[in-house]
Parts: sequence; structure tokens; C-alpha cells
Amino acid sequence: MPDASRTHLVLIPSYNTGERLFSTVAAARAQWNPVWVVVDGSDDGTGERLQQLAAGDPGLRVWVLPQNQGKGSAVLHGLRAAKDAGFTHALTMDSDGQHPADLIPEFMNASLARPETMVLGRPVFDASAPLLRVRGRRVSNGWTQLETLFAGVGDSLYGFRVYPVADLIAVMQRQPWMRRFDFDTEAVVRLAWRGVKPVNIDAPVKYLTAEEGGVSHFRYGRDNVLLTWMHARLMVEFVLRLPGLVVRKLAKKAPFQD
Repeated sequence: MPDASRTHLVLIPSYNTGERLFSTVAAARAQWNPVWVVVDGSDDGTGERLQQLAAGDPGLRVWVLPQNQGKGSAVLHGLRAAKDAGFTHALTMDSDGQHPADLIPEFMNASLARPETMVLGRPVFDASAPLLRVRGRRVSNGWTQLETLFAGVGDSLYGFRVYPVADLIAVMQRQPWMRRFDFDTEAVVRLAWRGVKPVNIDAPVKYLTAEEGGVSHFRYGRDNVLLTWMHARLMVEFVLRLPGLVVRKLAKKAPFQD
């Protein structure tokens, strides 16, 4: 097992993922120490079982929330605990096995080299990716590019990424949104507004079938409505922020003068 980091941890939110949660956690633990899991009101018994495993593994810590609050809320719970424990960065990854645990060290090293940034996974899809979701994310990415004034966000929806803990807590505490499926996209937009630069790294994503233990809580109708509402809100705020964003962008491009 790797030595424990004092600054960077892996944070896995989970909701009714079933057996796949345990293989995901095991894969993450093989690559990093510590790994924290926030079980978001699951009723499949995985939280209690994972707590039993954590009792014998000092590199694994588990919270079981009493009711489901959404991915963003689960992440925020973990972020606050991470900040209290002195951690500065958290790599978030899904519990369903879609994200590449073997790339955790590469992402962490990129963050350690440039701690002021957010390290974002840029998904590389294979034949398992649903075409409708691949096309839909292109729309969301287009809106994100505009909302961030083309700050360089490679992908707005891929949740395998390293966040600076204090910055993300700050943007989440200021408004009531980004608590459910809207979390990943709104997080990168608001961090970009805050001046946190993105670093993009290619990473594979695999959509597992039900036979492979894959579990998806994405609902095309409900969650696309949520994303549409999110982008509408962000565009209104983007217009209000536009003068300041333009000034900052031009200042970065200005040549150095002695």
C-alpha cells in the first residue's frame, strides 16, 4: 500500500452502488492513501459493510449519511471533513467503476506540481459509451466554454478530477445549488470564475453493463432538465460577471512591462 499523503486524499461519494463499490474502493486503495467514502443514504447495506472494512484499514475512512442528499452534498460533507483534518486537495471519483483508479497517482502528481489548479479528467470513450450521452455532453461542454470565457475546461461532466478543497468549499457555501447531478459542471464553472485554472489529462471512461455490476442513477429527462436549469442560471450570472472576466482575461494576455 502507498504511504499516506498529508495533503491529498481520494474522495468517493456513493449511493446504492452495490458490490461494485467494494472493487472501486479496493482499486483506489491500491493506488492511494488515504481513501475516504461518503455513503449518501444508501439502503443496500454497503455503508455498514464498508465501515467494517474500514475498521481494519487505517487508510480507509467511511461516513454513512442518514438519507440521500445528492452527489454534491456528499462531496461537500467529505470536503469539510478533509479541511478540518488539514487536507488541501481531494480527488473525486465515482463509485460505479467507470473511472480509472490506476491514473490516481498521475492526477495527484499533477496537482502536487501545480496546487493552485484543478486537475480535470478529459474522458476518452470506448464502444460502451451511450451515443446519446456522448452527444449530450458536447452541448454541456459548449455552454461551459462560453460561461468560463473559454478558460480551457476540457470536459465539464467527467467527475474524475482533483479539486483544491478550500476553493471548492468556498464556492459551494455561497449558494444552494450544485448538490446533485449539477455538481460536476457547476463546480468547474464557479472555480474558473474564482480564478482556479484547469489542467486537463486524458482518462478512459467505461460504461459497465448491468451484468458487469454497473449501476447508473442518471435519468435522461430529470437530469437534463436539471442541467438546462443550471446553465440558464450560470448564463445569467455570467452576463453579470462578464466585464470582470474580460478584464482579467486581457490582463493575463498583456505583455510584461518593466
